[in-house]
Amino acid sequence: MQELICYKELPVWTAQTIPQGFKNQHNTKAGTWAKLKIYQGELKFAFLDETGVVQSEHIFSAEQQPPFIEPQAWHKIVSTSGDIECQLQFYCTPQDYFYKKYQLSPTHSEILAATLYLQGGRALDVGCGQGRNALYLSQLSRHSFEVDAWDVNSNSLQKLQQIIDAEGIQNIHIQQRDLNADPSITGTYDFICCTVVMMFLEAPTVKPLIAQMQQATNVNGFNLIVCAMDMPDMPAQADFPFAFKTGELSALYEGWNIVKYNENVGELHRVDAEGNRIKQHFATLLAQRG
Repeated sequence: MQELICYKELPVWTAQTIPQGFKNQHNTKAGTWAKLKIYQGELKFAFLDETGVVQSEHIFSAEQQPPFIEPQAWHKIVSTSGDIECQLQFYCTPQDYFYKKYQLSPTHSEILAATLYLQGGRALDVGCGQGRNALYLSQLSRHSFEVDAWDVNSNSLQKLQQIIDAEGIQNIHIQQRDLNADPSITGTYDFICCTVVMMFLEAPTVKPLIAQMQQATNVNGFNLIVCAMDMPDMPAQADFPFAFKTGELSALYEGWNIVKYNENVGELHRVDAEGNRIKQHFATLLAQRG
């Protein structure tokens, strides 16, 4: 079993209070494991296929606890003894903890990919939003970071601060910053990330900001940038003040060790008139300072 962490716990149930929905065929969402803890009594439990056909039945008790229920596995409680007391917990992988518990967006996939190269230290999340990436970086099991998290939106920072307080996190430091007014960065960092932020900045801000990011990066430290592009086949969204042209971002990192660079097609969170997520080229760069 991979490392899992509990993000939600329901109240203790008795025979009278088990919700009917759990006695019917159901499953958990992708990325969610379920664990039923039995404190007394016993219950009959069935695993099903998606058509409702019983695959196996089991009797579980305080002495014979149920296993973890895998994501999207169909199951139901068939029956219980009259004295049953049990409690349902939901688990996820560490990278999904804040996403599942606080309804944040998932940690950006390029942050997850970059952590293979990172050794901890100090990190700066430029345009942190509600903290999906900063929270992940602060809680890495092997190489956690002391994280500075900047954003212009006070509501986003308030949500992040609430999570920091609720979780007792000591190594995230938030700051409200308007980068269009002042893109300067003081101090030095081992990792600076700016994911899907630069296209919302004024165009004259972006290159000075990247220069500041580079200057503030320690030797052997990394920069990660993901930003929308303006391409002939997929023009940038009309409300993006800035978008990279072909090769423009990689050229700014001449002399750095470019670990990863592509201009692949990705999807925005926004949707078109038919409800489909809008596709866009993104410049994605992970580079190490030599």
